[in-house]
Amino acid sequence: MDAIQMQLLEAVAGLHEVPAGAYNIRANGKSVERNTTANIDIISKEDGTGIDIRIKPGTRNESVHIPVVLSQSGLTEMVYNDFYIGENADVTIIAGCGIHNGGDAMSRHDGIHRFFIGKNARIKYVEKHYGSGDGKGERIMNPQTIVEIDEGGYMEMDTVQIKGVDSTERLTKASLKAGAKIVVMERLMTHGSQHAVSEFSVDLNGEDAGANIISRSVAKDSSDQLFISEINGNARCSGHTECDAIIMGDARISAVPKISANHPDAALIHEAAIGKIAGEQIVKLMTLGLTEAEAEEQIVNGFLK
Repeated sequence: MDAIQMQLLEAVAGLHEVPAGAYNIRANGKSVERNTTANIDIISKEDGTGIDIRIKPGTRNESVHIPVVLSQSGLTEMVYNDFYIGENADVTIIAGCGIHNGGDAMSRHDGIHRFFIGKNARIKYVEKHYGSGDGKGERIMNPQTIVEIDEGGYMEMDTVQIKGVDSTERLTKASLKAGAKIVVMERLMTHGSQHAVSEFSVDLNGEDAGANIISRSVAKDSSDQLFISEINGNARCSGHTECDAIIMGDARISAVPKISANHPDAALIHEAAIGKIAGEQIVKLMTLGLTEAEAEEQIVNGFLK
């Protein structure tokens, strides 16, 4: 892998070298490095469109890295990855996509990740998106995450997109059985004329299922964002969706939270707040010696942590 691809890997997966455990590294449309373990198998799909990741029941304290990097201008791809997590497993999955576009043609990665989480299994899923390059070509990423959680299962999602992506449409759909939980933390920043859509749809189908969906975003310059979150309580369950956003410059942000209680014991909450940085916050930091731009940057960085 060349220097640009290694920089992208570090940005989206924190990799300075080949990781321990199971991994599949995809660069410019091809799998370039792969490793499996006794408990985690990675298998290429027969049609070449992606991979299957199979994690044995009871697997614990192991990780899977599946980053994707594109450094070839004009490359577009659609990748399908399926995760099968066995009962009582407890693992971390680190994904992410980085695009470097130094040319004039559009570069685009669309990824569909499907998770089938077994009974009482737990996973932490980390996904980071990053774009770089001074070319005129757009950097586009459209991830989809489809989740099915069996009884007592748990999924924690940490999704981050902070820089360099011109357009993104992010869709997450989840279906939960009894006692299953999903927790999502999304952090997003757009600038320039960037466009971002984040859509969540969660069906709480089993008793005592739960969902907590939180999005924190910052829109700068003339960028625009749309946040859509829907939770359907179809049994005795609990659900919470929250969108907090900072708007700056000539940006535009829309939040569309929706909750539907289809059972008398469904307890659902939605919250949404959009606003600019309070002037007194900036003044307070400026009294400590920061410029106005530095004060804004400190506030934004703290908000997105």
